[in-house]
Amino acid sequence: MTANPRIVVGVDGSPASEQALHWAVDYAKAVGGTIDAIAAWEYPAFYGWGGTRVPEDVYNPEELAGKTLAESVVKVVGDDPGVRINQSVMPGNAAGALLQAAKGAALLVVGSRGRGGFSGVLLGSVSRHLTEHAPCPVVVVREGVAAESE
Repeated sequence: MTANPRIVVGVDGSPASEQALHWAVDYAKAVGGTIDAIAAWEYPAFYGWGGTRVPEDVYNPEELAGKTLAESVVKVVGDDPGVRINQSVMPGNAAGALLQAAKGAALLVVGSRGRGGFSGVLLGSVSRHLTEHAPCPVVVVREGVAAESE
């Protein structure tokens, strides 16, 4: 393992992503790593259809993703996480943004299901895509696992 390994974690505000962040922070503390917490955003599929656009002061997905990311980080680690956490909001779908962010990383960590997942699915479409295409090892944290270990 390299000195100060960079650990990328996907955060979308879901319980599974917050548990993935918790796991990643614990791991970073153990190995002397840093965290790149990533939130992805994109306009909904219907945005702009028929010439109708929602004013950005009413609905700004980039701003919403940044707010969700910041709130999740504070919720999971508080004011003193014990490791360096860089927060980034990236345009595009979650899988594409995380694959881009994971280039050169030592590890990619995601929750098993994020926003929009079907409740009975063990591995969501994003986590499945990442395990098949990531340029580094991937850890998929199942919802409820981090809480059980405490």
